[in-house]
Amino acid sequence: MPRQEEVFCNTIPLTMSATLDTPRCLPTPNRVLRCKSIPRISQEFVSILFQFSLATTRMLSFLNHQRTHTGIQCVTRPSGRLSSYQLWYFLLFPRFILFNLLLEKLEVVEGKVDWKGKAAVKYKHGGMRAALFILVTFAFENMANLHLAVNLVTFFNGILHFEIADAANALTNFMGTGYILSILFGVLADSYIGRFKTVLISGSIEFLGLALLSVQAHFPSLKPSACNVFDPTSHCEKIKRGDAAFLYIALYLVAAGTGGIKAAVPSHGADQFDEKDSREAKHMSSFFNLLLLAVCLGGAVSLTLIVWVDDHKGWDLGFMVSAIAMVLGVIIAVAGWPLYRIHIVQGTSVIVEIIQVYVAAIRNRNLQLPENPLELYEIDKDKEAAVEADLLPHRNVYRFLDKAAIQTASTAQSPNPWKLCRVTQVENAKIIFGMIPVFACTIIMTLCLAQLQTFSVQQGLTMDTTIVGSFHIPPASLPIIPVGFLIIIVPFYDQIVVPLLRRFTGHPTGITHLQRIGVGLILSSISMAVAAIMEVKRKAVARDHNMLDAIPVLQPLPIRTFWLSFQYFIFGIADMFTYVGLLEFFYSEAPKGLKTVSTCFLWSSMALGYYLSSILVKIVNRATKDNTNSRGWLAGNNINRNHLNLFYLLLSVLSLANFIVYLFVASRYKYRSECPVVLSGDDKAGDKTEGN
Repeated sequence: MPRQEEVFCNTIPLTMSATLDTPRCLPTPNRVLRCKSIPRISQEFVSILFQFSLATTRMLSFLNHQRTHTGIQCVTRPSGRLSSYQLWYFLLFPRFILFNLLLEKLEVVEGKVDWKGKAAVKYKHGGMRAALFILVTFAFENMANLHLAVNLVTFFNGILHFEIADAANALTNFMGTGYILSILFGVLADSYIGRFKTVLISGSIEFLGLALLSVQAHFPSLKPSACNVFDPTSHCEKIKRGDAAFLYIALYLVAAGTGGIKAAVPSHGADQFDEKDSREAKHMSSFFNLLLLAVCLGGAVSLTLIVWVDDHKGWDLGFMVSAIAMVLGVIIAVAGWPLYRIHIVQGTSVIVEIIQVYVAAIRNRNLQLPENPLELYEIDKDKEAAVEADLLPHRNVYRFLDKAAIQTASTAQSPNPWKLCRVTQVENAKIIFGMIPVFACTIIMTLCLAQLQTFSVQQGLTMDTTIVGSFHIPPASLPIIPVGFLIIIVPFYDQIVVPLLRRFTGHPTGITHLQRIGVGLILSSISMAVAAIMEVKRKAVARDHNMLDAIPVLQPLPIRTFWLSFQYFIFGIADMFTYVGLLEFFYSEAPKGLKTVSTCFLWSSMALGYYLSSILVKIVNRATKDNTNSRGWLAGNNINRNHLNLFYLLLSVLSLANFIVYLFVASRYKYRSECPVVLSGDDKAGDKTEGN
């Protein structure tokens, strides 16, 4: 075994700059201390630390009758008893320990600034402390709008006199638009506005839309006269054209605000962590799990308190409570401003650069690829040292896109970005291209979710809502069952299951992102199968008691709404796996300039799922129009005479087929070279170590 040595550093240099290249001393197995480069820190802190170190050195020099050193002197001696000088060093002023600890705390975060535009410092900005403000903001935003997702069908049908299918389509179109607009806000957040400003602007827009909905629900002149749409003898007035315009303006302002919040909040929260730091990478994984917990906590209030207000105190008051919740969310986001690591806006769109790759690859399709990838065009690292960290290595996948980086004589003389692209650009385009199949496989899951927010609520309206004694649960509050379960299971999964899996797999998130997504997809198929079984049971009760034409709410079937909780429960677990896994996957894999847009892939897949739901409902009704007495599986207002069970079964089969396709897609996907991060043995053992 090699003999141990002790290395002591007497002083620091008399001259310092903001970027320090001087060594610092840390322990190693064969040396008590070794030298390591000091990270970048701010000039003012360096000056203070230097003055303190210099004064300490002079005192030690006086005590030991040595003159002051002006540079670093490392004295190497065999391990053994400490000299009197070393004792004074450790007992009186252990400045090298303090200096190293402070330097580690003052490490500048690359590519992030604070609220004043100065470089963000690791110990002062970001971390879980800053992320908590973002999580609370997201919780209030979900408190403001989650009741809309489950209760707007009742508003459209009972107050505005839409038919059930039209009400369901109006809701899914509203939800889909909100999610699809997240792409626009994502581009603006990444390239022009900034993620934090996007949160504030979007929150203000959503508040305005909710306030307008409250106004429409309050004034009788802006809505049809009261009427029971479930009474077949009544002739309910339809909403007027001008009132409908007012409705859709307010509704889509809410959709725009929701899209901006959902685009910016996850990526702004993830910005508070450094994914290259193994400890912060674990905290980032916890953040995405806590993001779901924030959705559940805000959603729990929305699905209980605000739904109750909607149904018993009036929709105008319900919308107003939502508007107040949104204002509180924006205030809390602003309160955390001094703590945030804020992403620096580049002013250019990476999306344009990726489009240039596809265009250039098509234009160069007849060119021959070089055998050596090093012959492909890339910037000179020596001339562009400032951006060297952003360079991506070439990967031997999707080689047809490499043709965009083939340099010809014409492009060498006059470079054209639409005909010649850098290898890094091409690699970014490959990453996005590889994500598309994963993205496509998650659309069907949102198609299933849309039915739980529309037709399952209508099922609940026909059933006995009694839970215990005289306590009734509104049908729109049924999702509180999986939400309540998730409030318990998410911390358990994050704090117990993930660390346990991490010890076996070495992966920061316990299992890979794609594995997590797959678990959710198969559970969604099971949820729809259970929903079909529950609908068969519900219709059997209606038929056995001769209540097929019973009026919902007024004449409830003798079966509890609790039976619907099984489908909600299973789908809630699917949510925890798939949607959180997708957020982590898209953020981790996306190019540096597309972090916000990448998280919008989740919302975009949800948007397409909602739109597809509207299309599928119309297709199914048209295809089954001549085969059923109700003129379609889902037609009319009498759900007891519809064939919702067959529709649920169809969705279960589609989800199962989608899962099989996903297995093929996931098995062929290749992660980026630096992802996933694999933890070292020390990191695995240090799961309980806290970060910022």
